[in-house]
Amino acid sequence: MLRITKLTDYAVLVLSDMVRPEGDARAARDVAEATRIPQPTVSKVLKLLARSGLVASERGKNGGYRLARSADSITVADIVDAVEGPIAVTECSADKRGCCDLEGHCPTETNWVRINDAIRLALRGITLADMVRPNLPVLIPLRRIAGEA
Repeated sequence: MLRITKLTDYAVLVLSDMVRPEGDARAARDVAEATRIPQPTVSKVLKLLARSGLVASERGKNGGYRLARSADSITVADIVDAVEGPIAVTECSADKRGCCDLEGHCPTETNWVRINDAIRLALRGITLADMVRPNLPVLIPLRRIAGEA
């Protein structure tokens, strides 16, 4: 099963809470309270997001965190990359070379890369602004596989 980590799921929730018309900075404790995620976890997520440039931190009386870019320009792929690193469904579909003894000779290698690229493309096609909107339209036409009920 392909699955994102709980930390990435939390990062999407944290960023979703920060999508506000006024764009005010949010303290980690306020985000934790609003999202019901423990504050130490929110702080960890915010540090990862700040390191990747998705949020900016401000010190002082009115300090906190705010989106560094508009919600329309932050993709789910950006969020996954910030928390987990580059998307790779297999070792051979990652950007690193020399991770597999079969590299360059594996009959399925190119197809895993194609699958990885398709997943990455799908995640790039969904923005943070999309994630806070309910009832997104279906992005990929689903079809039944032969033999499925």
